[in-house]
Amino acid sequence: MTHPADNPLSRRHFGLLAAGGLAAAALPRSVAAASGSDSYEPTWPSIDRHLAAPEWFQDAKFGIYWHWGAFTTPEFGNEWYGRNMYQAGSNENKHHTATYGDPSVWGYDKFIDGGTDTAGNRVQFAPKLVSQGGKFDPDEWLRLVKDSGAKFAGPVAEHHDGFSMWDSRVNEWNSVARGPRLDLLDLFAKAVRAQGLKLLVSMHHAYNYNGFYDYAPRQTDPSLRKLYGQLPRAEEDALWLAKLKEVVDRAKPDILWQDFSLNSPGSCLNDGPCAVGEQQRLEFLAYYYNRAETWGKDVVATYKHFDTGFTNKGQVEDYERGGPADIVTPYWLTDDAISSSSWSYTKGIGYYSSTQMIHALIDRVSKGGNMLLNISPTLEGIIPDGQRAVLADIGTYLRRHGESIYATRSWSFYGEGPTKMGGGSFVAPLVGTAKDIRFTRDKASRVLYATVLAWPGTTLNITTLSSRRTVLSGLRSVELLGAPNPLPYSQDQNGLRVTLPATAPYSSPAYVVKLTFADKIPFVGPESGAGVFADPDYRGTNAGLTVGSYTATQLQSRSLAPRTISSLWPAEGYEVFGYPEDGFTGTPVRFATPSPDLRTNGFDDRIVSLRVRFDPARWFRIINVTNGLAMDGGGNVAAGSNLKIWTPDGSTNLQFRVEETGDGFVKLTNRTNGLVIDGAGATQQGAKPVQSTYTGATSQQWAITDKGHNFFVIANRATGLVLDGGGKVDSGSPLKVWTDDGSSNLRWQFFAV
Repeated sequence: MTHPADNPLSRRHFGLLAAGGLAAAALPRSVAAASGSDSYEPTWPSIDRHLAAPEWFQDAKFGIYWHWGAFTTPEFGNEWYGRNMYQAGSNENKHHTATYGDPSVWGYDKFIDGGTDTAGNRVQFAPKLVSQGGKFDPDEWLRLVKDSGAKFAGPVAEHHDGFSMWDSRVNEWNSVARGPRLDLLDLFAKAVRAQGLKLLVSMHHAYNYNGFYDYAPRQTDPSLRKLYGQLPRAEEDALWLAKLKEVVDRAKPDILWQDFSLNSPGSCLNDGPCAVGEQQRLEFLAYYYNRAETWGKDVVATYKHFDTGFTNKGQVEDYERGGPADIVTPYWLTDDAISSSSWSYTKGIGYYSSTQMIHALIDRVSKGGNMLLNISPTLEGIIPDGQRAVLADIGTYLRRHGESIYATRSWSFYGEGPTKMGGGSFVAPLVGTAKDIRFTRDKASRVLYATVLAWPGTTLNITTLSSRRTVLSGLRSVELLGAPNPLPYSQDQNGLRVTLPATAPYSSPAYVVKLTFADKIPFVGPESGAGVFADPDYRGTNAGLTVGSYTATQLQSRSLAPRTISSLWPAEGYEVFGYPEDGFTGTPVRFATPSPDLRTNGFDDRIVSLRVRFDPARWFRIINVTNGLAMDGGGNVAAGSNLKIWTPDGSTNLQFRVEETGDGFVKLTNRTNGLVIDGAGATQQGAKPVQSTYTGATSQQWAITDKGHNFFVIANRATGLVLDGGGKVDSGSPLKVWTDDGSSNLRWQFFAV
């Protein structure tokens, strides 16, 4: 699907009408009054009423699809072969010229209709069914998919190349009229449903006429102009819609997945518009949703998360080869591939490990998403052994630990540990460690699953559940899934310590500890700022407050009326000042530890305004989100010395105090040398801040902005530039400054020592 040498956003999935073209006017919205439903109109207010992620989809968690089509025929490069073969100097162009001939003569269409290579061999995408003496068996594919634990599955029904894998009436370039002369979409749909799975159909045809064939020569034959995306744009938009309507009516998909260029300005490799007409997009969504109502189905339409062609009000965002760094709502999806090098099969294709794929699935589910995993069959229709092995391993894991994945929901925190996964698209899957834990919960919020990404030894310490952050009086049992139970446990200020068997009871890429509570999973104090509650014991209406000042009006906007706060929980290292009057007047009461009932200090229902700040008496390690390294003052160094980042340890060189200087700014003082971080001289991107004796200069003052989930931006008062950890760099690398662009390189976490 993806070709790293091309478009950095999505190089994957990029055809169209009958020989003379089809006018847009010939495709009215109600191609079928047969839909019998007008619940959805082709307008955004109407479409936005659609439930984006129905419960079955949120329960399913894991699906499989496959990139297999005419682009597989050369088994070279990747699924973008049809584009790259025309690009002078590319590896595909060189390979194509040597193997088949000049691409302006031996065009991509010959992979569909058939041709002869320079060695005299017949070349064509024409797999044969096992029943016809071939090696292609869709039912066997789906048995393998079912055994992997997938709950939904389906084919790429059309890629960027414009070749439809069904008996199309609007596109003569289809798999029934040409090539294999099989209705591949129908074969796969039947095989998917025979296994009791939901059907996904993947469509990538928006890029067909938005840049995929930019290097191909202009065609004179009207039919070839259709294949190569060279029709007038109005006809292309009409054809895009007509193909989707055929797929909807023929396959009745539960999920209709779409690739980019629905509306992706800047993501295509030409001048644009890199978009499908808005009216056609709306026509499709209304048609699909209305048809689904007649089927009695809750369906899902997806789109790339950077694409503005659809919205997350009624559709589901998809991250390609990645996912968010933290919990994201509304519900989302990621598409990834077993192969590290191509979405379609190529000779010499590389694979990620089973552990990488399983850890990726666990991480994405913990953050509120599903994972769609791609496999890459050969030209003949064989799923290679290396891919089978990964699917089998995923299936083994899910059979033992499936209750911690299926039908779960994200918890208040996705997890803990040093390995940071996700953070956007095109992020390679990582293998976690015995210190990495990911959380999920059951839908009733009475069971918490803690999945550790390697065997931790005889003790698993879950720091999120320390006595500093939660009270576990309602915990009734702790179990290790797939092993004799129950397990002994104890809680202290450093975590919940679960005693495990002396050796792992079985070999697994991850292990799941199940915590069952008598009632709801108890409240866990925030990682930063403070939680405030209308009722004692951290119950009732509540709000998480970041560092800052909150007037009565601001608290009211968070559903906390004046004089209604009855309990609060400052995060470790933070303090709260509660004032009896608005505007921070009257004598405040300071809270630096959890207070389950404010009546104990005579302050029940008296808070009208409050302030949350870092406790100036505490020291913090400041950890970069991307690389997990800590800010380091370097020891007893002289004023003017640079700072660096270092592997976190107990050294005071890595500890800083956060003290207010007024006007919402703070100074950051190193514990070892007493110097403050100073942005003087660091006025350009990439420059290095220094350490100085505090003088009150604005260059020594910083604004710390909480971005949620204990992710902070630290901006210099004088320059506006923010502290930058530099990305995936080595311990000892210099600390620098940068313009805030949203990168996780510029995000920091504060951990009280």
